[in-house]
Amino acid sequence: MHQQISPCGCDRPGSKLRPHAAVRPLPAARFTRLTTPVTTGTACCAGSAAPADADEHRGSANGQPALRWRITGMDCPGCARTIETAVQKLPQVTQARVIFASEKLEVCAPAAMQAAIEQAVKQAGFRLHAADAPAPPPATSCWRDRAALLLLALLMLTSWLISQQSPIWGDRLFVATALAGLLPVAHSAWQRIRSGSPFSIETLMTAAAAGALVTGAHAEAAMVLLLFLIGERLEAWAAAQARRGVTALMALRPERATRLQGAQRVAVPLAALQPGDIIEVAAGGRLPVDGELLQFSASFDESALTGESLPVSHQPGDRLMAGATSVDRLVQIKVTSLPGESAIDRILQLIDEAESHRAPAERFIDRFSRIYTPAIMLLALLVMVVPPLSGLGEWQPWIYKGLTLLLIGCPCALVISTPAAVTSALASAARQGVLLKGGAALEQLSRVQVIAFDKTGTLTLGKPQVTAIHAFGQTDEAALLRLAAAAERGSGHPLAQAIVAEAAKRQLILPDAQQQQALAGSGIRASIDGVPYQLLTPRAAPGLSEQQRQRVMEYEREGNTVVILLQADRPLGLLALQDRLREEAAAAIDQLRAAGIASVMLTGDNPRAAAAIAAELNIEYRAGLLPADKVSAVRALSQQQPLAMVGDGINDAPAMKAAAIGIAMGSGTDVALETADAALTQNRLTLLPQTVALARRARAIVLQNITLALGLKALFLLTTLLGLTGLWLAVLADSGATALVTANALRLLRQPPVRPPRLS
Repeated sequence: MHQQISPCGCDRPGSKLRPHAAVRPLPAARFTRLTTPVTTGTACCAGSAAPADADEHRGSANGQPALRWRITGMDCPGCARTIETAVQKLPQVTQARVIFASEKLEVCAPAAMQAAIEQAVKQAGFRLHAADAPAPPPATSCWRDRAALLLLALLMLTSWLISQQSPIWGDRLFVATALAGLLPVAHSAWQRIRSGSPFSIETLMTAAAAGALVTGAHAEAAMVLLLFLIGERLEAWAAAQARRGVTALMALRPERATRLQGAQRVAVPLAALQPGDIIEVAAGGRLPVDGELLQFSASFDESALTGESLPVSHQPGDRLMAGATSVDRLVQIKVTSLPGESAIDRILQLIDEAESHRAPAERFIDRFSRIYTPAIMLLALLVMVVPPLSGLGEWQPWIYKGLTLLLIGCPCALVISTPAAVTSALASAARQGVLLKGGAALEQLSRVQVIAFDKTGTLTLGKPQVTAIHAFGQTDEAALLRLAAAAERGSGHPLAQAIVAEAAKRQLILPDAQQQQALAGSGIRASIDGVPYQLLTPRAAPGLSEQQRQRVMEYEREGNTVVILLQADRPLGLLALQDRLREEAAAAIDQLRAAGIASVMLTGDNPRAAAAIAAELNIEYRAGLLPADKVSAVRALSQQQPLAMVGDGINDAPAMKAAAIGIAMGSGTDVALETADAALTQNRLTLLPQTVALARRARAIVLQNITLALGLKALFLLTTLLGLTGLWLAVLADSGATALVTANALRLLRQPPVRPPRLS
């Protein structure tokens, strides 16, 4: 049996070259385990690790169960804060969390509080639905909202046309138009105030519009409300665009499954499935859970989760991921995942967790906006009262300026400037095949100047191929390969598959082998035509002469893994195998270099093999590193400039944790994936420069949005105090800024999903 070593013989933990007896198919969708699945039972909140944002997880769960709902009616992150505030005011609620991206509400409270929570959210102006209920069709609600906006716009146009002929009747119609727009906004403001959020955008709009009506600015009051509703629709559209990827992913999971109970087929909800159950999936149907294929081989379309464009053929016993589609036949699957822990569930949980790892800029803006709005309201009140009392003018002009300040002070554009860009960037990255743990990882990636790579399984495929065959005696190469392939045929070990593949490439006819037996820690034994043969590692092979050992060392110096074929105990020859560099590795390194990012290889392989790979890629390298050495190297490099670590093995996990951001290959070990801040689900290194470019664009857009939002507010604050601008220009500035920052953020969704960008 082959020893558990890497192709260079470095005893690399987590290597893809594993013993025959230990060969198991990799768990499908391992890349989803970037976060620990959220427990659905009791005490789900108490045992979780502290999140990056303390304000995202307030209070203590005290071992209480999590109650879950799906929310409709949210337009922006401010709505999420309103719901959290309303629910957290209730007694016995220890924690309330709204996940804006997937429209979920999670509350740690006794089950008896369910009705009270639903009522509190309803009073705040939002709707709750059961977490496992199908999404209601949005057409009616959307049409009603659009109809209200269109009606107000029509009334506004009619009022203006009439005012051109009859100013008195036109003014009266402006009043009616303003009242028609004010009533729903005032109702929403009252709901927010009752739920504990008095400083909402609805409150500001209500005060400004009502004040404008009182002071006689009827046309401006109507225009303020129309522009506000247009801004709200833009926010809702932006939120829907950002959530589209999550919605599409949730749609991959069927609501029910067909479970086999003896000779009967019973349709059951997914929550009723347990590991060991047998389910049936028709041709063209999607797998509802992770499972193991039974009985027959079949092809599955896994493109929705892995990006693999062609159907993948699987054999009985192979592990399959939820969301894959059976292409060619009805299949039976043995369930292997618990309810809520399938491949899709884990990805959705990753997206949910992303909001707990927000970018520092996003956290700052959130805290700043909570102080900013009350401060603006106080400033507006002072502008209305202090100058007239000080004898600096009449009341009405200063009240008008104060109302204008209220509109300028609306924090919508500022609040949505960062999360809109971050959510769009995360959705774009996921569509390309990169899963990021929230805005914090995105911001760290945008600052990276050096990327450290593991070698085996990261820069290389982890799939060796035969590079040389050398006979020690009279046996020719073809006979040597034919005997070795016959002994290895049927094994799933990477070395065995490489040897058999080489024989097939040369169109060799293999004899039948009998009595195949794995030899723990050394190789394999078989009988061919009654003659015993062994395929062993060099150190396990007996009887090697000094000349033969020198030949083995020559191949190993070139970075090869060597196996010896023996007839009984007589060495016949050797086969040298070497891992292949990923086809896209050189292109990825070149693109990173063009972006100003240096690359370095950190590997446990011997220096000779590492030097060969590094020379081919034209990068620096550190070889012969143990896991602790990799950590030291990462820390030393990180002191000079921000560094990311890319790896796939168990020994890469500590180094990934020590780096500014850890990036795991999707086919890597569970430990590496759980440690990482990001994962390349498609195992393509060219995704790295694409994602770095995306992260840099996102950071630039965030800065642009913040500058735009605050810059417009500062400009109109000055012009308002000077009496140069009025109400409608103020709300146009606010709604216009909201529309601009939203449109600017949505540019990130148009990031090309496959074609590598040109970096500068």
